[in-house]
Amino acid sequence: MLEHQTLVDFIKTVAIPCFPKNLRLVDFLKETSDKNGVVELLIQLPFPGNGLIPELESQLKEALVAKWPSQAFTIKVVQNLVAYETKAGVAPLAKIKNIIAVASGKGGVGKSTTSVNLALALRAEGATVGLLDADIYGPSIPIMLGIPNAKPVSEDQKTILPISSHDLEAMSIGFLVDEKQATVWRGPMASSALQQIVRDTQWGDLDYLIIDLPPGTGDIQLTMAQKIPVTAAVIVTTPQDLALADAKKAIAMFEKVKIPVMGIIENMATHICSECGHQEAIFGEGGAERLSTEYEVPVLGQLPLTMAIRSDLDEGVPTVVKQPDGPIGLSYRGIARQLTANLTRLGKDFSKGAQGIQVATWAPKK
Repeated sequence: MLEHQTLVDFIKTVAIPCFPKNLRLVDFLKETSDKNGVVELLIQLPFPGNGLIPELESQLKEALVAKWPSQAFTIKVVQNLVAYETKAGVAPLAKIKNIIAVASGKGGVGKSTTSVNLALALRAEGATVGLLDADIYGPSIPIMLGIPNAKPVSEDQKTILPISSHDLEAMSIGFLVDEKQATVWRGPMASSALQQIVRDTQWGDLDYLIIDLPPGTGDIQLTMAQKIPVTAAVIVTTPQDLALADAKKAIAMFEKVKIPVMGIIENMATHICSECGHQEAIFGEGGAERLSTEYEVPVLGQLPLTMAIRSDLDEGVPTVVKQPDGPIGLSYRGIARQLTANLTRLGKDFSKGAQGIQVATWAPKK
């Protein structure tokens, strides 16, 4: 009979190509058992991975059968999405497990595009997701989600219900003011409005709330960091030196307010010609990698400058929804998985079983 510890020791060393390289698969082994000669393994992931699970089950089984050809195996991978701690002193939002801020130091780098597609990618990977448009002065999420004329409803005259689109819960100042009306507010007023929108929206039970921040490092960003229980941040940039210089400021701001940065997303890494498909790095090369090295923040992914991403958003049907299995859709889903996998760094040491993940049991049944 295959011994439990022998199995665990093997999984510690086996390379599973589809699994995040910065994590150990064995740390997510929940149970092992022997039922009538069939070895069953249960793996529990604390991050969404619908696009990963079939491949993970297949690759692990292939590795086990190669090691023990005469042994039968059954592998099941499930998700148990967890909430990670935020900094002390900020009141949590009751129904929201994790809040991810998407930021950039500079405008025009595709931050809102990233926020929308990232939220939809997390939804496609199996999470319940909300999207908050925190750009008080230039809200764009309503148009990108195809609901520019939607108006929130209040059942109790105190709170408002989020707007539903593409299986996301969404809220934006753009739902509350006329699209032709300029929001002429000073910083404190805008910051107060952001807090009110966040806390007075009746969010459902969410695994992740994505907050699309305005560019820069001003009042709204500081209010968000100090008054809202943000779990982690993501930085969006382009390879251009100007964008990278401002991205550094955004990273520095999050370091100052003690919000961990979980990754960098590089937009417009290459331009894809719509006529011939030729790719060219028109904004430079290697910017995200240099930023990653300098600040020790991983690059989550790189997206091209292509007409499809823009046109899909103009139509209100983002690429992850319109072409979920296309190269762009799959890229966003890969970024979503890597981002949420990186969040495990905020937890306790998995290698010591501190979070109860590695509590494998061996229960042979005759």
